[in-house]
Amino acid sequence: MDKNKKMTITLVGTYRKACKKWIQEKMLYNYPIAKTGDRNFNPEIITHLFLHNGKMKLLKFGASLLKTVGVSELKALGYPVSDKPQSDKYALFALTPYSAGDAGVKRTKSSKSICYDQFIVSLSDFIAKDEDKAILSHWVHNKETPFAKSYEKRVKKLLSKELMDYFTRGNVLCESAVQQTFFPELFDVPFPPPENPKFTFVDLFAGIGGFRIAMQRLGGKCVFSSEWDEAAKKSYLVNYGEVPFGDITKDEVKAMIPEKFDILCGGFPCQAFSIAGYREGFNDKKNRGNLFFDIAQIINEHKPRAFLLENVKNLKAHDGGKTYTIIEEALRALGYHVKAMVLNTMEYGNVPQNRERIYIVGFSDPKIAERFEFPKKTPLTRTIHDCLINGVNPKYYYLTDKQLGRQLDDEIKRKDTVYQWRRIYVRENKNNVCPTLTANMGMGGHNVPLIRDDKGVRKLTPRECANFQGYPESFILPSIADSSLYKQFGNSVSIPVLERVVHNMRRAIDA
Repeated sequence: MDKNKKMTITLVGTYRKACKKWIQEKMLYNYPIAKTGDRNFNPEIITHLFLHNGKMKLLKFGASLLKTVGVSELKALGYPVSDKPQSDKYALFALTPYSAGDAGVKRTKSSKSICYDQFIVSLSDFIAKDEDKAILSHWVHNKETPFAKSYEKRVKKLLSKELMDYFTRGNVLCESAVQQTFFPELFDVPFPPPENPKFTFVDLFAGIGGFRIAMQRLGGKCVFSSEWDEAAKKSYLVNYGEVPFGDITKDEVKAMIPEKFDILCGGFPCQAFSIAGYREGFNDKKNRGNLFFDIAQIINEHKPRAFLLENVKNLKAHDGGKTYTIIEEALRALGYHVKAMVLNTMEYGNVPQNRERIYIVGFSDPKIAERFEFPKKTPLTRTIHDCLINGVNPKYYYLTDKQLGRQLDDEIKRKDTVYQWRRIYVRENKNNVCPTLTANMGMGGHNVPLIRDDKGVRKLTPRECANFQGYPESFILPSIADSSLYKQFGNSVSIPVLERVVHNMRRAIDA
């Protein structure tokens, strides 16, 4: 594509919402344009689409639009317009090319070029269903790789042939002008896919992408993600430019997973594994709520080189040890060599949180498994004050004119300690680190982490919880309820620990 030409969607007029709706319904999909015009489309709007390599593209608009605006007015604006509507009641016209420049440049008389306010088509403007958003966002980030085949067939149902051409021809989506125009939320993110990936992975039970950050830092490219929680999906989109697929227990979601990838990762929920469910194994049609077997089924189907799973420490002790035994036996039956270890965030991640989690690693190659070792303990040099922030919103403070506020003020005295409110009493964490963050800490009364600062007693903020999980400052917290953010970070993995495990996995594989 000629970099001196800009490709954009522009509009004349102020009725942008109507214009978005009309473009969504009539132009960018494979739907036919109504020959009698669109009653919901304000006739004062003139839209024009698509310049490619300096060539004009003719667009069809209802004749009613021309009658209202007037052929002479269109000609005065520089449009080549048919004086008479066609026999099928369509009129044809196009916009002349214009030189590259900032959106909103004025018309240049010498070139008869027109550029008004740039018109941005967001993913939400374009697509309503989350499943379709997932398909399109996955395809966009994999369109030049073999993994695009998993999504291409469905994408063709979402995009018109002409728009599909613009997305695929000459790597147009990498042009900054196009990124600003089509789906900017897929590109303007803090953690985009690596340009030259060293390996590929799938992100199951993705949450807010803790696995993804660790994997991408070491050169991994995510080719599939799945998460059912709607709030977590919002966090995932604004940070990685991708909408995860939904319920991984559904066959139609599993069918979207690319055939081959290197590593499967996921922090699957801990649930009881019934003997009946285990006996049915991968052929259990009812699934029985045992989400581990969905992971096992995917591993069995796709045969990745390795996997990395994370769960609560008590997984090994659950049901007298039977649960973990079932998990390990199932993974070994698939031909994998399994290693597992409980790692504490404050001992293996240099993050001041007392968080013990079991990490389960498996390799298809026994020599790689033999080379792999879990990371060694590392000194904790950071304190809670490295994770706390200043200038906290007053809403996080407890007021002493309330009974609970007075109780907390009486019991919480130290500024170098993170306390917990346990429904009816305050628990002091005496090792000077943050206690384990939990998913229910924002639900109003249980496991709420508390500190005292110069202004009084307050909760940890969601951003501070992100810090205690090792998330970088660039991680975006979307505008959603605090309770959802607390849940997300309580469910998340500790990124520094995970990154060290992945580093050792890659070292064993590459050796």
